Amino acid sequence: MTSFSDQRPPRLLVVRNDKLGDFMLAWPALAALKAASPRPHVSVLVPSYTAPLARACPWIDEVILDPGDNAGREGRRELLAELKAGRFDALLTLYSTPRVGWLGWRAGIPLRLAPATKWAQLFYNRRVTQRRSRSEKPEYVYNLELAEALLEALGIAVPTRPAPPCWPLDDGEHARQRALVAEATGLGDDRPWLFLHPGSGGSAVNLTPEAYARLARDVDARLHEAGKKPAWVITAGPGETDNADALCETLREAGLEARRLPPSPGLEAFARSLVAADLFIAGSTGPLHVAACLDRPTAGFYPARRSATPLRWQTCNAEARRLAFCPPEDAHEADMAAIDLAAAAESIAAHLTSPSISETRP
Repeated sequence: MTSFSDQRPPRLLVVRNDKLGDFMLAWPALAALKAASPRPHVSVLVPSYTAPLARACPWIDEVILDPGDNAGREGRRELLAELKAGRFDALLTLYSTPRVGWLGWRAGIPLRLAPATKWAQLFYNRRVTQRRSRSEKPEYVYNLELAEALLEALGIAVPTRPAPPCWPLDDGEHARQRALVAEATGLGDDRPWLFLHPGSGGSAVNLTPEAYARLARDVDARLHEAGKKPAWVITAGPGETDNADALCETLREAGLEARRLPPSPGLEAFARSLVAADLFIAGSTGPLHVAACLDRPTAGFYPARRSATPLRWQTCNAEARRLAFCPPEDAHEADMAAIDLAAAAESIAAHLTSPSISETRP
């Protein structure tokens, strides 16, 4: 086994090349790897979509773009050459596919570790049995366990697990983002800002816009009764602006102070803006997990499907800063209309008026 030192740190390649939310739930594992001693050089293989956030991640040293399954022979050849040139000591695949396993094997990476699932595991010489389909732990914990297994296989002591935030931003950046959102929306900084992201990017079962409107009206009324006057900031992803605009108009017609956050110049700019939220409300989708990495208070709405439960896709912010809602046990697993919105509104309003949350504003 190679003897590592500060002069010869391990070179690691971590793969999470799917959706934004999945990638954000890899940040605790990336933070754990960078906390090891000697401090590894960490590269990631990601698609172009998540690359802007990979470049912003403080736990990543190098970003390698994955052209995907349809890259063609030339694209696969170029990627293989780049992986060979990286001279990596280990490959950690958080979501295993045959193509990535084959690439790691062909690149000659000596230690290749992945979950022991599907026939893709044949390309790996270290496997960890996790049975994620049972959804017995949060996804980010499964990822942490794989990172820790990799360090153990390399003969490196496993550090203490990282505490939130997984994306630490200093107070100056917090203040800057508050100022940018205030300028973009015309909102004053004298009230709590409740960010509401009604879209799902097509990757998650979600509440309808009508349900989000009912929820917002109920939360708003409860906060007014408690002496707080919130402002609602409606956010949207690509292709979601029309629905977000319609929801914003519905809330204004109901007497709520609501603004649409204008489109950001890119994914990183949008992600950073979420640190301005006093609470971020969404379905189990990428922006919810971005807000959680920033350790903002979150309220997530989940289906009851085993592969998509609140436990499996739990946000990685501090426990006291997260709320989760899903259909009751006797409802259909994807029947989001079965969620008790009045109870959810009561919990959200109580959460926002609790001292531990009201003191978390940047």
